[in-house]
Amino acid sequence: VCVRFDPSFDRIPHPDASLEESIGEIWNQRLQQNPSLYNGTKFRYGGHALHRSDESNQEYCVSLHLGLTDYRTFVGTNLSPLWEKFLVPSQDDSVCCQHMSNPLGNGAIVETSDEKIIVLQRSNNVGESPGHYVFPGGHSEPQEVGILAHQNDEKDVAGLTERISDEMFDGIIREVVEETGVPASSLTEPILIGVSRRETNVRPAAFFYMRCNIDSSAITELYARAQDGYESTKIYAVSVKDLRDMSQRLPGCHLGGFALYELMRNASESL
Repeated sequence: VCVRFDPSFDRIPHPDASLEESIGEIWNQRLQQNPSLYNGTKFRYGGHALHRSDESNQEYCVSLHLGLTDYRTFVGTNLSPLWEKFLVPSQDDSVCCQHMSNPLGNGAIVETSDEKIIVLQRSNNVGESPGHYVFPGGHSEPQEVGILAHQNDEKDVAGLTERISDEMFDGIIREVVEETGVPASSLTEPILIGVSRRETNVRPAAFFYMRCNIDSSAITELYARAQDGYESTKIYAVSVKDLRDMSQRLPGCHLGGFALYELMRNASESL
């Protein structure tokens, strides 16, 4: 997996001035309701490409196209009641969503040592998907690699893109540790299994697979010490069958993450 980080993958403002103005209006309304909201910088998903990574043409490499956006624009586009008005009719996702904030979220399908999958139940006090079942996740953070804005004079472009690529993987480990309480040392290296996009509000999320060397009975005890436990109220370790039964309570992008996991399982079983 590699990254192309470039201002060309940033959001394009919508030509309708009143629609653009609605972004600030909606953000101000949300701020009045919840003054603790913070307008943080996020990586924007601008699409992807698949290409050969070596001269022998045996290895494929996925290139994630990333720009920058922020939480304010996310609230004012993807989470707006007017979100569909920002879309462009096109079969190409990057064109269809060019006026959306589309911060790239992340999620992890974590298998315990006894082959259960870790699922969290979100708090009823969170802004998005209250009470729903979700996989651990959140966002990789530009600030973690020292990015606050695009730099025109960036000398070490290769080094920067490598740091961003590393943050895609370091970020999901950090989210799993903070939300579940399992130690990072118990987790295998994350494997990117795909990117899922919600049908409602077209929000994208990168999904990863990893294994944990702790069994399901110990997961609940570790969760009690989770750093970000306030976002969720309960943790479950469930079988694939049970997860299928719970799937109607998963947000769309997490439902897509589960579909990616099942595709991965089916592919590995056919080898």
